[in-house]
Amino acid sequence: MKIVYHTGMSEDQWFGRSILDQMANIGSEVFRAISWRERNAEYSRQALYRALELLDLTVEDRKNVDRLKELLRVRELLVDFLVYDNVYRSTDEQWQRYFHAFNLAANRDR
Repeated sequence: MKIVYHTGMSEDQWFGRSILDQMANIGSEVFRAISWRERNAEYSRQALYRALELLDLTVEDRKNVDRLKELLRVRELLVDFLVYDNVYRSTDEQWQRYFHAFNLAANRDR
């Protein structure tokens, strides 16, 4: 995968991070996308693209093969929530709770 948005990072650098750290970083971009959604659609869209780039890298990371179902479902639900009609009825709070758990776990492991 060609890295477009996180140009200062290589795949090897991303793959060297734990799944907790990867998900916490994805969550940071999701938080930004949610935060900017009402105030600046372009900023929100760019944050979503960055989150999807990181999520796609996480899917490609071989150590996460046992987590593919969850990772791909997260991608599906996130795009539905931020781009399409939110047929799964996700909420800001649900996404924040989901990713906040990874932030706490990643910080604990540091």
